[in-house]
Amino acid sequence: MTIYLTVKWIHILSSVVLVGTGFGTAFYLFFANRSGSLEAQAVVARLVVRADWWFTTPAVLVQPASGMLLTHLAGWPLTTPWLALSIVLFVAAGALWLPVVWLQMRMAAMASAAMEGSSAVPAEYWRYARRWEMLGYPAFVAMLAVFYLMVAKPGSWAQILPF
Repeated sequence: MTIYLTVKWIHILSSVVLVGTGFGTAFYLFFANRSGSLEAQAVVARLVVRADWWFTTPAVLVQPASGMLLTHLAGWPLTTPWLALSIVLFVAAGALWLPVVWLQMRMAAMASAAMEGSSAVPAEYWRYARRWEMLGYPAFVAMLAVFYLMVAKPGSWAQILPF
């Protein structure tokens, strides 16, 4: 296998880990929050934080490194429309993800404290949960758009932008 194909495989694998872990953990926390089970909220929130540190964070680091190497190896200028927009969307998704990680850590701590104290999660938990969702939706859509751009590689801005 060539260097290019090896890096491409790593890039694709890390993108699947990134988006798959993000979607999977969001799915479980979303439904744990609606389960009515404080124990489920505490356990799932704690595991979501772990998954972000163990899987999402390394993938977030591998993605731009492998992407830039692929760009270099393929000879694509960074101004190539699909590539430039992919970079912008990836950075935007990352800017949304950083506060999500903080919110998840706070939510996990609040749910654990409530469970240890045999009390309900505070109202602040639910405010954080709403913010977590509102930041997560556009980040996920941005990453879906990046997947589309990586696969379709539209050649011009006219093929990307509807106006």
